[in-house]
Amino acid sequence: MPRARDALPLVAIIGRPNVGKSTLLNRLIKKREAVVHDLPGVTRDRIYADCDWRGREFLLVDTGGIVFSKEDELTSSIRKQAEVAIKEADLILFVVDVKAGITLEDEEIASLLRSLGKKTILVANKVENLQDEALAFEFLNLGLGEPVIVSALHGVGTGDLLDKIVENLPEKESTENIEVEAAITLVGRPNVGKSSTLNRILGEERSVISDIPGTTRDAVDSYYQFNGKIYRIIDTAGIKKKSDKEEPLFFYSFLRALRAIERSDVSLFLIDASEGVTKQDQKIAELIEEKGNACIILLNKWDLVDTEDKRKKIYASIERKLYFLNYAPFLHISAKTGRNINKIFQNVEQVLSEYRKRIRTSELNKWMENLKQQGYTVVSGAKKLKVYYCVQTDVEPPEFVFFVNDKSLVKKNYKKFLENRLRESFGFTGTPIKIYFRNSE
Repeated sequence: MPRARDALPLVAIIGRPNVGKSTLLNRLIKKREAVVHDLPGVTRDRIYADCDWRGREFLLVDTGGIVFSKEDELTSSIRKQAEVAIKEADLILFVVDVKAGITLEDEEIASLLRSLGKKTILVANKVENLQDEALAFEFLNLGLGEPVIVSALHGVGTGDLLDKIVENLPEKESTENIEVEAAITLVGRPNVGKSSTLNRILGEERSVISDIPGTTRDAVDSYYQFNGKIYRIIDTAGIKKKSDKEEPLFFYSFLRALRAIERSDVSLFLIDASEGVTKQDQKIAELIEEKGNACIILLNKWDLVDTEDKRKKIYASIERKLYFLNYAPFLHISAKTGRNINKIFQNVEQVLSEYRKRIRTSELNKWMENLKQQGYTVVSGAKKLKVYYCVQTDVEPPEFVFFVNDKSLVKKNYKKFLENRLRESFGFTGTPIKIYFRNSE
């Protein structure tokens, strides 16, 4: 039986400004994700990324630099958000700068970590030579154990650090006794009706309902049986704009929502139909697609969309702003009146089937041969892209590898062309499709 996904452990990178936290994140994930600059305080928003080492996956979160020595609105907000990350994390990477020595901020952060009893790895960064390496042992005085010596800029010691991270990750939780078909997450902006929708599905007042945005601050699990199968439903706090005054509180909600999406198979993406698609809706949609969830768009408060003009506007905003989720079906619902609530899990079953669909290799290559006869390909100068064959390598979501003569010839529009043709021939409604290209020797 299919199993719902497990939540990834969360590893937070913290420290005072300009100790190399963002450089370290980039080095650990081998990508340039975080903004790196010599100006202290550049990282004000959270940067998160998936990391995989020795078969263990975890989520890295970069935070803004913590400053105790001055008190203004910006530094206070950054510090509070970092404190939120510390409390939510399973493991802390406390980064210090060996060239600067122990500072007052380092001591304050170490004191905070000791008081919270959080599992911490002390990371002595910017070690360029043997002299720097000797200086690193000064940081034993912080009372957080022996530092792991690294140079994030040059990649020295990061393999040892990753080994230590994996050793200190929490053990994988034993899968619940209940046989779960799939995990379903309710996600969306605050006050779009997630808790009301959950209560309608379950037929009971399981979640707190309030007109005050942000009432649900934790991700809450419930269980629901449909057609003889049990589903885990996760209600999440609304993901709000980063500029709000209560940003630390909503950053906590964001982390919980992010992890809920990660351990889910299907995201029920709620949009307030009376308001249309907002920029924040777009960001949430991008997060759903990035994490590879199947998706159903629930247009809630449809009872308020009472004119043809309003209906045209909401459809236009979906087509324009959520074009990258054009594979996701949408359902008009009203948590207030109960409209179409009984159809939600009919749609869940359908998209799950597509999410787990596997196409036989022989069928795929027959499809590929027919496609090649249409003559659409990529030409660059004297070079012409040739596709030899393709295979489906994974499900949840479906993943395809196309073997070609030169993958450097592949353009974005050709990749989209293949995705569209796959959908035309095989469906895949409600699920993203991952496409990769590999040179055939």
